Amino acid sequence: MKKILLTLSLFVLTMHAAFADVSIIQAYQKGDWGSLLKKNAGQAVAVHFWGVTCAPCAREMPQWGTFLSADKSAKVIFIQVDEVPLEATKKMLTKAGLDKASSYYLNTPFDDYFRHEIDPQWRGETPMTLLIDKNGKIVRKTGPINFVELKKWFAKGVY
Repeated sequence: MKKILLTLSLFVLTMHAAFADVSIIQAYQKGDWGSLLKKNAGQAVAVHFWGVTCAPCAREMPQWGTFLSADKSAKVIFIQVDEVPLEATKKMLTKAGLDKASSYYLNTPFDDYFRHEIDPQWRGETPMTLLIDKNGKIVRKTGPINFVELKKWFAKGVY
């Protein structure tokens, strides 16, 4: 009887681990930008804004996964800005190999306040990446990123 209970317990634990949600996606809302900057101050970080419904984003996300698997020291934060079910965001991150990346999803409407808080010049187009050097200088890159240049930027802090 003990053997059966032990086997059953191990089976349940194995199934729980197999179906556990390994992706950690945090909610992002208006007003979070300042705390995100403060939390990452003093280090080079790329903040990538993307959308599930954005075709260029869908093509580019696997490239981000490849980039981060090759350069584990690169600090990249992903913020998904579409108003889509959270499961769609998780699915796209997982498919791109980014299920363990630092990721956020927008849980408030994507409006002017949100965009202006981050960059007053940003019109809301995606993909868009902000490169923030260790001194806090921000460079905005709209459209798909050049990963060769991004690698150089992380190495030297200059894009």
